[in-house]
Amino acid sequence: MSRPPTFSPPPCARALQLPTRRGHFAVLDARPEGTPRGTALLMPGFTGSKEDFIAMLEPLTGAGYRAVAVDGRGQYESEGPDSQEAYAQEELAADVLAQAEAVGTPVHLVGHSLGGQIARAAVLSDPTPFRTLTLISSGPARISPSQEERVRLLSEALALTDMDMGRVWEGIQAMEPPEETDVDGSDLRHRWLRHNPVQLLTTGRQLTVEPDRVAELAAVRPLPKHVMSGVRDDTWPVPLLDEMARRLDARRTIVEGAEHSPNTDQPLRTAAALSAFWDGSEPH
Repeated sequence: MSRPPTFSPPPCARALQLPTRRGHFAVLDARPEGTPRGTALLMPGFTGSKEDFIAMLEPLTGAGYRAVAVDGRGQYESEGPDSQEAYAQEELAADVLAQAEAVGTPVHLVGHSLGGQIARAAVLSDPTPFRTLTLISSGPARISPSQEERVRLLSEALALTDMDMGRVWEGIQAMEPPEETDVDGSDLRHRWLRHNPVQLLTTGRQLTVEPDRVAELAAVRPLPKHVMSGVRDDTWPVPLLDEMARRLDARRTIVEGAEHSPNTDQPLRTAAALSAFWDGSEPH
């Protein structure tokens, strides 16, 4: 579970509901002074939220970019229905296309973990709204066996508790190492309780069956691509991400001092790598 350093937006950002043709989505909309050099759309991972990018917003706006971090449908402050069909990957990808349209295309699309696989699906559906694609700790196919087991246990816990998110949270905390249980605990619990459990069940299952679509994505040209990760990753091993970057002919960035969530582990280094990538892809 990602642990942002704070849930309070910086002065450059506003928390608001973004209206789109597919409904409203909770966002943090961070804008630089003057005309932006470009706009980035930031998609969080499984059990995460827009706050997973919160420490990157000031450095990104300082580099001249508008950054819009989004709660997907059923995530934290974005409402979502209790229907599994509503969280099919193609539906979530269509949401991304609508969000890009609403903030103003073309956009630099960034997806962390599950958000990266949804971002990939959006690009494969229609690449025209996107100036670049960055996948942060988001692999080519299904998650590792150890993480599949964690998703299975979560799904079983939701079923056994009749979708009681409070009871499941207590179980998760009992299983976490002591040093990881008290970081912004009340905010993390509040975020967890606001997730739609059907969204968690459906997207968790997607992570365990996702096919390898790297060849399809590599064929999307001339879209510049960027693969980022920490130095260690239990969800998709780093050598697997190295190979994916080669298959995509993508820029590869390994963020020192980070693991599965460079955006929260090392936000300044991650933001610097993103803005440098975007600088090189902006029209001159």
